[in-house]
Amino acid sequence: MRLAVRSFSELCITAGALIVLFVVYVLYWTGVQADSATAGQLDTLQRAWVDRPVAAAGAPRAATPPKPYAPGKGFAVMYVPRLGGDWEWPVLEGTSTGTLKKGLGHYTGTTRLGGTGNFAVAGHRRTYGDPFKDFPRLRRGDAVVLTDGTTWYTYRVDRAPYRTVPTDVAVIDPVPRKSGFRGPGRYLTLTTCDPEWGSSHRLIVWAHLDATQPVTDGRPQALDS
Repeated sequence: MRLAVRSFSELCITAGALIVLFVVYVLYWTGVQADSATAGQLDTLQRAWVDRPVAAAGAPRAATPPKPYAPGKGFAVMYVPRLGGDWEWPVLEGTSTGTLKKGLGHYTGTTRLGGTGNFAVAGHRRTYGDPFKDFPRLRRGDAVVLTDGTTWYTYRVDRAPYRTVPTDVAVIDPVPRKSGFRGPGRYLTLTTCDPEWGSSHRLIVWAHLDATQPVTDGRPQALDS
């Protein structure tokens, strides 16, 4: 009997230690990993943009179509002032588990940044840096600003977050049925999990493109207001 009680106690202690380690991993270590991966992505983008060749003044621009976004690679940076003045996340192509550990993920098949249609982006609510932890704070009129190194794109949120189920894939349609949009346009969709530590539902925010400007004109006013 004593042996059985002692063995059971040791199992409980071991299980407790494993639970504590798992919690530390989820709450702390995934954040450390995300900070490193995100910083690396941002640095890679900044270096690529600095090294990008600049056309001479007055030179005609080539009419070649833009290259497709490379899977798993960063191509833009997103800023959401409502979520904090230091909120800055890279946007990568694809929404695989590995990609979302490095930043936000663009839904492959939705339009390009600034294009006509729906530019849809997913991000973790919790773990891996908690990019969308404060997602429910977003409100109509909030700015979502992105840059691809040549242009600033300022989108404006059209409504508070909408809650739906994971199977509701129509939220990233070119004209999402429940968004309130009435026809083709230049839209942005943001998605994340709900509740905060679960994934039974999704929170959705829709926005429309409000303004663009070259990066050579400086930062958009939305980032400084």
